[in-house]
Amino acid sequence: MMKIGLYIHIPFCQQKCLYCDFPSHANLTHLYQPYVAALCQEISGIGGVLSGDIVDSIYIGGGTPTVLSAKSLGQILQHVHTHFSVAKTAEFSIEANPGTIDKEKLLVLQAGGVNRISFGVQTFSDPLLSSIGRIHSAAQAIESVKMAQQVGFSNINVDLMYGLPGQTIQQLEDSILKAAELNVTHISAYGLKVEDGTPFATLQDEGTLMLPDEDEDDAMYELTTQLLPQKGFRRYEISNFAKNGYKCTHNLKYWQYQPYIGVGAAAHSFFKKERLANQSDVLSYIETIASGQLPIKVREVPEIRIAMAEYVFLALRTVTGLSVENFNQYFSDDFFGQYSHVIKTLIEKKLIIATEKEIYLTPIGMKYGNIVFGAFLPE
Repeated sequence: MMKIGLYIHIPFCQQKCLYCDFPSHANLTHLYQPYVAALCQEISGIGGVLSGDIVDSIYIGGGTPTVLSAKSLGQILQHVHTHFSVAKTAEFSIEANPGTIDKEKLLVLQAGGVNRISFGVQTFSDPLLSSIGRIHSAAQAIESVKMAQQVGFSNINVDLMYGLPGQTIQQLEDSILKAAELNVTHISAYGLKVEDGTPFATLQDEGTLMLPDEDEDDAMYELTTQLLPQKGFRRYEISNFAKNGYKCTHNLKYWQYQPYIGVGAAAHSFFKKERLANQSDVLSYIETIASGQLPIKVREVPEIRIAMAEYVFLALRTVTGLSVENFNQYFSDDFFGQYSHVIKTLIEKKLIIATEKEIYLTPIGMKYGNIVFGAFLPE
């Protein structure tokens, strides 16, 4: 018997954000019902195969899962509980966008075992929300969090972003303080990264994307990492801060190289050291499931040096870092034998701290994590 995580992908949004390169789509409402039917069919099939394993964390992400109707959400939740062995203590999260949630949906989610909600707020500044393509207002974000609390949800995350076009450090501080005042239990704070293929990338190429300069961006990072702990949110991963007892256990599975199964278009799995990816096109996914085929597009066992690098930099994303003993056991190899030169270089640059038992990022290393992660990749 194995403990596994379950990820469920809902690839739909009311409107695509200008910075988003996730596998999600607007203007596909005609595919909502066919997609839910296909998704439930995939859940049924995989759940049967894994009936001997225990699901101890579930995450419904997107896209915006809460664009679906209460009925469709209930149907998905019912299939999960019918076809998987879900632990009574499982963390069950769903992403929600303010403006797509109401009391009826919240009650359906609660009845279906969902016990954690992650709201994609990003900022409490209305002008900034509009400029990045969000569909909600600051007032709707506050209303949504309070509505969830009134229904009985006590484990709530709020996503915030910094480094947005035109954003000031005062706007960021106001957003952090407003999120803290809402008495949520978890805050994820991400710096904007302009991804290829997004509208922001096009604007950047045209020279019309007015981002904060390097000094302003550094100041926003420092504010985020200092103010959140002052408000009771302890940093446990590069971009994640939680009150005591409220770390996201599902995301910890990713960072600790534990097995998880993904269902839905574009969903990824990591199971028995094999990585799998479902086809991303929504209509093709629906048609493949309808034909009785598996929607898997990629199936591979990473080459050992790649797997080692993945293991290391995923672990290093967390404040606790990497356990040398766990690495050695997992790979039947010697960590320091593999990476002694890399470790020496990163220590000299003051990016990591290394003992015989563990490796973890320094505060500077947390800020420049990508430099550290890249150092472990094979040449």
